[in-house]
Amino acid sequence: MFDRSIVLNNGVKIPQLGLGTWLIDDNKAADVVKAAVKIGYRHIDTAQAYGNERGVGEGVRTCGIPREELFVVSKVAAEHKTYEEAMAGINETLEKMGLDYLDMMIIHSPQPWAKVNQSEDRYVEGNRAAWKALEDAYTAGKLRAIGVSNFQIEDIESLLETAKIKPMVNQILLHISNTPMELVEYCQKNNIAVEAYSPIAHGEILNQPEITAIAMKYGVTVPQLCIKYTIQLGAISLPKTSNPEHMKGNAQLDFEISAEDMELLKNFKKIQSYGDSGVFPVYGGKM
Repeated sequence: MFDRSIVLNNGVKIPQLGLGTWLIDDNKAADVVKAAVKIGYRHIDTAQAYGNERGVGEGVRTCGIPREELFVVSKVAAEHKTYEEAMAGINETLEKMGLDYLDMMIIHSPQPWAKVNQSEDRYVEGNRAAWKALEDAYTAGKLRAIGVSNFQIEDIESLLETAKIKPMVNQILLHISNTPMELVEYCQKNNIAVEAYSPIAHGEILNQPEITAIAMKYGVTVPQLCIKYTIQLGAISLPKTSNPEHMKGNAQLDFEISAEDMELLKNFKKIQSYGDSGVFPVYGGKM
């Protein structure tokens, strides 16, 4: 089981491999979390928008591992762009999950989902208001770390103009064929950890014969190659699965991708379609 950690800019340790829970039903989430924890996962990522915080919280509380050994993350709804909405949402998440604190909470998107890929408005004031709520919840001890997701460089810079606390992470779409190096390097240079969601490109990377050939060269699966790629970039990787066999495989990362292959993967051609998932804003679709 891959169990390396990264230290965030506030000194809090975060496991570099986590379990994503997007599209996992609330009534199945507790069992999925318990299965992951049994395998050795200690980092669980959910969001208000996933509709499964209750189930994830139940899994965290009943998995048999002391709470302080787990790193539990949720996200402020992308639509919450006032201080009051964001703070009410943070408190509701804690209540729903049945937890006294979260290890991290992040703003899910700089734009409400219905405006992603639709509008030039970056919601500067709304993000500053939501960030202030996160800062206050952090100062109050409800959250051990705070961050953002899907933020571009301009979004981070406008936030930093008024922020008292620098974001600890930026969670972004990052995978082979979609490696925004300028954003990754900007975050890392500014001591903001990068988290990679959909590191396996929501499964679409499995259809690329050139990637399969590289995985075979290392004697690993395509998902293992994809996850290791994001980890070697210095990112935290969040593969999503509800299948315990896939969880086990995803955590077997005891190999190293050569510098030459890392360059090749960084510059791999862009995937043209995310299949059925292409309708989601994070993959370029519109709500």
